[in-house]
Amino acid sequence: MAVTLRIASWNINSVRARLDLVTRFLREHAPDVLCLQETKASNGDFPAAFFAELGYTHQQLRGQRMHHGVAILSRVQLDDAQSHDWQGNDEARHVGATLPGGIRLENVYIPAGGDIPDAALNPKFGQKLAFYDRMTSWSEKLKQPTILLGDFNIAPLPCDVWSHKHMLKVVSHTPMEVEKMEQLQQSHGWVDLGRVAMPAPERQFTWWSYRAKDWRESDRGLRLDHIWLSPDLAETNISYKVLEDIRGWEKPSDHAPLIADFTW
Repeated sequence: MAVTLRIASWNINSVRARLDLVTRFLREHAPDVLCLQETKASNGDFPAAFFAELGYTHQQLRGQRMHHGVAILSRVQLDDAQSHDWQGNDEARHVGATLPGGIRLENVYIPAGGDIPDAALNPKFGQKLAFYDRMTSWSEKLKQPTILLGDFNIAPLPCDVWSHKHMLKVVSHTPMEVEKMEQLQQSHGWVDLGRVAMPAPERQFTWWSYRAKDWRESDRGLRLDHIWLSPDLAETNISYKVLEDIRGWEKPSDHAPLIADFTW
């Protein structure tokens, strides 16, 4: 029997502060599975009952008070929940589960890395690079067909940023970070769904700073959020979209959601 699922990924930047937005999003787009990053809530403070009332009764949470936090919220069964400590200090940045059909879903919130792209001067940048190294070691051994998604906090291609020249020395687009991301991608042959659906150099951003007076007019965006597929899942994708208009809703996250449909 074929399994068809709609999966969404969204850095919500505090889930409790944006429940109205989440409600509207779920009603308008009806994903079967919603992966959130930067929930900023411990497991005990997470609004689990709120999501259950909307039909998302299957939940895997990895929360942390006021910081980080990831969650998988689903209308379909989730099995074999796991959380990897790719940060190396027990921060809540990953949760994974098995979907119907035996497909793994891994939801990750990779560190931003601070402001200075030098590990000697900025420990946060070193932690980000080490996070990618740990993920790559995991990815090299991966056997199960997997969807890896979330906020990767790197915009790899020149067309993934508003200005390649300006961003080359800015954390999120430096050559050192891009190299780490390429190593991770090559370690499993990951398929970058965003650039399969919208090939380079087509404009595709998922994040816009709050600092912009008019984010849409200035359009200084970055493609920080990604959905990657194991190679044998590439043909299972039906559709993919960045829901950019949601960045313009009242009191939004600075990230737009990604949504994709699959059949396997």
